[in-house]
Amino acid sequence: MAKALFGSVVTPVELRVAEENAALRARVQRLEQELAELRAQRDAAIAHELLSMAGDTAEPALA
Repeated sequence: MAKALFGSVVTPVELRVAEENAALRARVQRLEQELAELRAQRDAAIAHELLSMAGDTAEPALA
């Protein structure tokens, strides 16, 4: 019984590692969201630039 109880005890070091892991996962998720937003902004800027370069003479591409 003592072994079972001892195995379920979590040390402060393990708690700290778990908290750091959770914080890092949250940071990675925020950075991934920021990256997706920046990529969307970049793609929109590229599309706008291409449309402005084409002007009124743009014709639809043949599929």
